[in-house]
Amino acid sequence: MEPRTQDQTKPAAFVLPAQLSGKTSVNHLLRELEELEDALIEDSGNQPPQLKATGLLSQTAEANGYNLLEKVHRQHIAEQLTKIRDHAPVVHISFAAEPSPKVTETVVAWLRSNIHRYILLQVGLQPAIAAGCVLRTPNKIFDMSLGASLQKQTPYLSQLLKAAASGQLASKVASTPSLPANRPVEQAGKP
Repeated sequence: MEPRTQDQTKPAAFVLPAQLSGKTSVNHLLRELEELEDALIEDSGNQPPQLKATGLLSQTAEANGYNLLEKVHRQHIAEQLTKIRDHAPVVHISFAAEPSPKVTETVVAWLRSNIHRYILLQVGLQPAIAAGCVLRTPNKIFDMSLGASLQKQTPYLSQLLKAAASGQLASKVASTPSLPANRPVEQAGKP
């Protein structure tokens, strides 16, 4: 078997920045590429072309080693983004409040490094969650909310409430060792 030469090597995988998280972001970049193409065609006179791209488009091009001034590179970016938009797995995650961009980027980076390199994230809001999140895939739901956790603990919480109502909890609390009288409460956990 002959060793592979430079021309036979497989091209590097297309890289998505973590800020490019969902289908709406991908669609936005595709529209921006079309607008950039139109602007460069209009400016194709004798003047040097001016690049009118957002940071996310520039970041995507730079991460993949493309020059946005070259038509072939713009076309390749558009092809890759279209494939990703149409075929990448999508995960929906709901929070009680709008997550910060840093949180979204962290979740996307983790999903892309552990699940699928092109996974897209759709973020939703469900105020009823109160704390935690609900993660939905096309065939499974993972409820990691406070309400779900409390519901799993219902038998234990019922047992505690019954014990408190019958006075057994008070005797259990009374039998726990108390702090020495000469030590302040703030330092109780310190040696």
